[in-house]
Amino acid sequence: MKTYYVYMLTNKYNTVLYTGFTDDLVRRVSDHKRKINPHSFTSKYNCNKLIYFEEYENIDDAFNREKQLKKYKRVWKENLINENNFNWDDLSKEWYD
Repeated sequence: MKTYYVYMLTNKYNTVLYTGFTDDLVRRVSDHKRKINPHSFTSKYNCNKLIYFEEYENIDDAFNREKQLKKYKRVWKENLINENNFNWDDLSKEWYD
């Protein structure tokens, strides 16, 4: 069974939030960290720190959740992140050490 992810990235200073969707979180975060697309939003604003993610078994559920999160105001996203990752640590840090 395939797993889908909705995730949020930020930059070093936690000033920018990016919400995305993927079926391979490790690869996708790696793409962001390596700036595979140098003209993308995440490259431009140095969003390479994974601070939040959710897992889904159904692609439609994940896609709809991504759209839902993108509509929310920043304060709501901050509350969601703080509930799970109060220090806004990079949840992918150990993947690349």
